Amino acid sequence: MKILVFTEKPFAPAAVKAIENVINASGNELEVIEMGTRADLLEGVKNANGLIVRSDKIDEAVMEAAPNLKVIVRAGAGYDNIDLAAATKHGICVMNTPGQNSNAVAELVFGMVVMMCRNQYNGKSGSELKGKSLGIYAFGQVGRNVARIAKGFGMSLEALDKFVPDAMMEGEGVKPVHTPEELFSQNQFVSLHIPATPETKNSIGYDLVMKMPEGGVLINTARKEVIDEAGLIKALEERPDLRYVSDIKPDSAEEFEKKFAARVFFTPKKMGAQTAEANFNAGVAAAEQTVAYLKDGWNKYQVNK
Repeated sequence: MKILVFTEKPFAPAAVKAIENVINASGNELEVIEMGTRADLLEGVKNANGLIVRSDKIDEAVMEAAPNLKVIVRAGAGYDNIDLAAATKHGICVMNTPGQNSNAVAELVFGMVVMMCRNQYNGKSGSELKGKSLGIYAFGQVGRNVARIAKGFGMSLEALDKFVPDAMMEGEGVKPVHTPEELFSQNQFVSLHIPATPETKNSIGYDLVMKMPEGGVLINTARKEVIDEAGLIKALEERPDLRYVSDIKPDSAEEFEKKFAARVFFTPKKMGAQTAEANFNAGVAAAEQTVAYLKDGWNKYQVNK
């Protein structure tokens, strides 16, 4: 069977080599298209049985061009770039690779937070994290790694996740809360790790952010769609003490930066998983999961039904 690896944003060379080793050892055929165009993708999937992608958009047109496609694996945790309903309609299993990027994202959270607390290293006196409170919105793989690192800074921790039992959070030294209002009002720092769903899109805006204590810092390494940008801008206008950092450049980035200067920071592109280790781990996991599905239908991380 043929497995296509298609990426506009390439895997690291070491990851590509490891993917090749996994797929070659399985006896499957491999095609790799890096920095490919839409036309390259539509041509490449024509006779593919498995497809591995990163943040590449996979819609129904791609699936219609691939009559033999059985499985799509997103090398990473988020999968909103793939049309799940279309995949289900075409009988295609879609999986992600949860946990492979989680430490990389968690470390970036604190890289941005420390930079912001030190006023982006402009020479002026800043603040420390020790003794401060951190609220974690979603306590999955990334959230747990954020908690682990935060303990090293001496921070107190709360988390909100309706899918995680209170006892599990408490066992990790994290106080569970049960509403966004509690999370935002009780923590100077709030780190977002929620997916972009109909329920969460535009859910973080004026009302929630205005509840944050003095000197509040909102950190977003989730998705830009969860932010109500107009509401956040209004909150930052009314509260000069508030700050916002994100590894997802907002649609209104120019307005944010013009109005709030050193109170906001955005990476030029999404960088949570941009480490050699995460790149390697996610790529290898994607290859192994694709091979396992084509061999015997293994679908532990299927995200569509």
